[in-house]
Amino acid sequence: MTGVPLLATALSSEPDVFALRRDGRTVAEVLGLAPQDQIRLATALSELGRDRLGCAEVTIRFTLLAQPAATLEVTLRWAGGPAPGADALRSAHRLVSDLDHEICGTGGRIVLRQPVRLPEAHFAEAAERVAAAVHDGSATSREEDLRMQTRDLILALEQARAHGDELQALNAELEQTNAGVMALYTELSSELEQTNIGVVALHAELEDKSRRLREASEAKTRFWANVSHELRGPLNSVIGLSRLLAEAPDGELGEQQRHQVALIAASGETLRALVDELLDVAKAEAGQLVPQPVQVDLGLVLVQLEAVIRPSLPRPQVELRFPGPTGLPALVTDETMLIRILRNLISNSVKFTESGHVRIEVAEPEPDSGRIAILVEDTGIGIPEAEHERIFEEFYQVRGAHQRGKAGTGLGLPYARRLTELLGGSLTVDSEPGRGTRMTVTLPVAADPAPTSFAKVPCLVSADDDPAFAAAFRPLLDRIAERVVQVADGADLLAAARQEHAAALVVDLDMPQVDGYEAVRRLADAPDLVDVPVVVVTAFPPEQVDRTRLAHARAVLAKDSVDVPELARALGVPARKPESR
Repeated sequence: MTGVPLLATALSSEPDVFALRRDGRTVAEVLGLAPQDQIRLATALSELGRDRLGCAEVTIRFTLLAQPAATLEVTLRWAGGPAPGADALRSAHRLVSDLDHEICGTGGRIVLRQPVRLPEAHFAEAAERVAAAVHDGSATSREEDLRMQTRDLILALEQARAHGDELQALNAELEQTNAGVMALYTELSSELEQTNIGVVALHAELEDKSRRLREASEAKTRFWANVSHELRGPLNSVIGLSRLLAEAPDGELGEQQRHQVALIAASGETLRALVDELLDVAKAEAGQLVPQPVQVDLGLVLVQLEAVIRPSLPRPQVELRFPGPTGLPALVTDETMLIRILRNLISNSVKFTESGHVRIEVAEPEPDSGRIAILVEDTGIGIPEAEHERIFEEFYQVRGAHQRGKAGTGLGLPYARRLTELLGGSLTVDSEPGRGTRMTVTLPVAADPAPTSFAKVPCLVSADDDPAFAAAFRPLLDRIAERVVQVADGADLLAAARQEHAAALVVDLDMPQVDGYEAVRRLADAPDLVDVPVVVVTAFPPEQVDRTRLAHARAVLAKDSVDVPELARALGVPARKPESR
């Protein structure tokens, strides 16, 4: 990309760092940047210059670019030395509008970009003014540079003071410490070392707390399992003895006593069902529930469920609609788990539907998708959108008058979702208050053993502005792509996808200039890129993701849990089965 050169300089010693800060401030001032932006650019250059001290052949170039918009671009290059420090990159990235870096062997470059409000016709004049301003300021001393930095800090504090009275004391304290600025610089390395020690201690504390949380979760699971086992014995005795009493010969029990015994037996059965549910949740959390795939006749499963549920309908005004048993596809899945999933969903719909219907529907599988959807729809009270994810939390129940007189532990829906995920599927909800609820169970038609490896796409382009995550994410991308190109913004994603002829795209949502939502929209509108599979990988919680704006993306995955099989499946990368020997 061509442009108008403004200034070129080199960096080899600490005084050059002061000079770089001064030059950056001068260029920004000539180009009309606001005082705060001048300070930010100068500080970013100072941080990066100090990080590059000791590298070979460090050069800095200031250039004005006209396309796609008027921009000041500063490029730091070095021929030999270590990679840039993550702290320096992170600090600089917070100070300027755009930053990216590239490593080539022992050398590399860092590029900073800052928008300017300057017509292209004035670029040449600006270059002359920069040259004159830099020449006039070339004789300043290190002390003058330090005084300039002090003035920058004072200006920033004075501008910030309008946001709160608390900053007035900080401004006064800064003015009192001007005389000690030189001493502050000599003590900087010691303070940084102490900070590093504190960071290490913080990481250790976080790891310890994570370990304690894991131990607490494991203890909770063991508690559930142990309590459930201990309760089962007495419950079975209560139920068995109540049945014996109910079968006593006529005359031994009065009518009222028989009714009371029947109530005891019914309550015992209800309690046993709750205990069984609690035990199954504990097993699922402990990883002790392992699917046993077999050939399952879905029509027969639904007939059995209807025979069990229909006699126990609490309200005759609720119509239970099951599909016909013929014409339904066969599945290869765990039949017991499938029955438990559907029984939980249907029972839940029946419980909260006062009138209307509860309908079960099997949607036609999409061609070549290998998946089938089973819908459980009701005309009940509905669920507010804010509660859609919370209903899948253990023991959580939506509060309201509708809960009165309805037994439950808040485990049914979490248990159903956990079983669905164990079967390789998903459970989603679509509901509004007063309009009923629609639960959708999506399952693979045939069980497929997890692949050990995946075929590689020729080129994958990934966009993420977090250098630390990009570095950690790179090995995962290398396992599914022959070549990986990483960029730091959504705009660069589209350019790189075209230049590199990308076969797959991965994009973050939270990026400074062109975010993931806009990048996905542009990909959907680009005729040459619309067919390239794109997956969103984000740190946002699911409830904060606007999925309606990401319809073009194949999937939205969580940064903290994404793995190779999940990403490969989302991108449509075929699995490679292990060769038999």
